[in-house]
Amino acid sequence: MAESEQPLVDPEEPRDPSAVLMRNIRALRQQADAEDKRSGWGDRIADVMTAFTGSMSFAVIHLLIVACWIVVNIGLVPWLPAFDQSFIILATAASVEAIFLSTFVLISQNRASVVSRRQAALDLQINLLTEHELTRVLRLVRAMAEQLGVKEAQDESYTALERHIAPEKVLERIAEDEQNHQRS
Repeated sequence: MAESEQPLVDPEEPRDPSAVLMRNIRALRQQADAEDKRSGWGDRIADVMTAFTGSMSFAVIHLLIVACWIVVNIGLVPWLPAFDQSFIILATAASVEAIFLSTFVLISQNRASVVSRRQAALDLQINLLTEHELTRVLRLVRAMAEQLGVKEAQDESYTALERHIAPEKVLERIAEDEQNHQRS
């Protein structure tokens, strides 16, 4: 049986909710670890750089460097000669640093975006499966209620709930709504 044809259910499904929660946490951690192992050295460097440059330590270090640079170059430290009185070197260094930092951030964001899309796809699939299962359960409960003669089972509002939702139709409606909203 091909991997894509294998059932997606857990053969050893735990019954205890806390065990289910722990299994899910482990599965998500394993997926994140596998994703990290698949990433290249460039991605890992970008992640480390982005994590450091997004920290308070980085901000403090930069504040100290720039403050010292300014103090030295406006002549407040008489025993150190000014080396950048017009601050052109400082501006150039800051510009080059900004180019590299923005590149590292974009690399990390691109990677995070891929992971986010996968998680959104997983959420959507689980939601669609849940909708399918709930529709079937509703049909079963309604049939049982009708068999028992429960008056509420005759409510026609349940008929619409018993139909499966077509995700492509929902997406079409969302797109139409967005277009109508943009026009108005």
